[in-house]
Amino acid sequence: MRAFPKTKATVVAALMTSATMVAADDVEVLHWWTSGGEAAALNVLKQDLEGQGIGWTDMPVAGGGGEQAMTVLRARVTAGNAPTAVQGLGFDILDWGKEGALADLNEVAAKEGWDEVVPDALKAFAKVDGKWVSAPVNVHSTNWVWANKSVLDANGIAVPTSWEDFTAALETLKAAGITPIAHGGQAWQEATVFDAVAMSVLGPDGYKAAFVDLDEATLGSDAMKEAFDRMAVIRANVDDNFSGRDWNLATAMVINGEAGFQMMGDWAKGEFLNAGKVPGEDFLCFRFPGTADQVTFNADQFMMFDQGGPVSAEQAALASAILSPSFQSAFNVVKGSVPARTDVSDADFDACGKQGMKDLAAAAASGNLFGSMAHGHAAPASVKNAIYDVVTAHFNGEFDSETAVDELVDAVSIAK
Repeated sequence: MRAFPKTKATVVAALMTSATMVAADDVEVLHWWTSGGEAAALNVLKQDLEGQGIGWTDMPVAGGGGEQAMTVLRARVTAGNAPTAVQGLGFDILDWGKEGALADLNEVAAKEGWDEVVPDALKAFAKVDGKWVSAPVNVHSTNWVWANKSVLDANGIAVPTSWEDFTAALETLKAAGITPIAHGGQAWQEATVFDAVAMSVLGPDGYKAAFVDLDEATLGSDAMKEAFDRMAVIRANVDDNFSGRDWNLATAMVINGEAGFQMMGDWAKGEFLNAGKVPGEDFLCFRFPGTADQVTFNADQFMMFDQGGPVSAEQAALASAILSPSFQSAFNVVKGSVPARTDVSDADFDACGKQGMKDLAAAAASGNLFGSMAHGHAAPASVKNAIYDVVTAHFNGEFDSETAVDELVDAVSIAK
């Protein structure tokens, strides 16, 4: 997979230049799955299409969360050269759909019964005005903790089930000279941690009030201050070189025994598997303490961009391949996520995958399934980005927790 320049302007220029004419029987796919585990998972889809005689033109844009990819996409669409398919999340999909930029997938969806097997929470981001515009690939949950089992065992640490247990574990690891928490200092990563911390403090009703309803009283509450206080504890337990680190490099710290824990979505599991590690033997997966009954989620989908007429045969084949039960199982086994369909067997999934599928079903049934604020499934991008700014500024010591609460209220009020 080729490397791309890092600055936004040069990334756009490089991709615009490389976007030559794609053969009629190819799909050009813009995505940000560039880590080892992600690339391995994506290869499952490439091979599926190759088996149908459809070529794959890869357009990777590094950067977790997809912000860089969306910048490139905007430039491509503005130039009248939209890719065939683009990885998308949450409100980004709805925004493109409302602009009329996406192809109509209703024919293939009706033929294959997508409405009967895709959960409503995902359909809310896959359909615009009753029209399917994207194909859900998976469901990721974001309130996971990943741990090196050998490190925990060697230090007598059991899986923490409360904040007090967790902070005690951090103190034990620090005393042993081990980095307690592996973290990458990027705004979306800090927001991912804050997602879980806020859920643990606010509870499901408070989380919804704050990040879905954008209730000012909840955003400015003492409970929100406690969430920021806990973020300060986490900040005190990361290493000095965290700033700018990519998430998968933080995962590697846990894999290699350099750190005890990482708070990250279940895409991190793909890195453990790609390194030959086995859940329950080499690493542990569990919900962030205080969120055992809740699942905060995002769902990767592939938007199909209007190519100037009816959905192409190649786009329909790509969408069909994505939603097929065999692909949903094969892909998500590798990726670390769980299927976007409710009728896929868990037989091929490992212990963490089976737990994820079980947790998802239970949370959906009990009303504890929530779109992740950090990953664009709770509030529109303007609000999400405003929260990012406050959370990452606080994490980097620009102001204290009390000020962070005031800043959060103001930022959300301006953005919504």
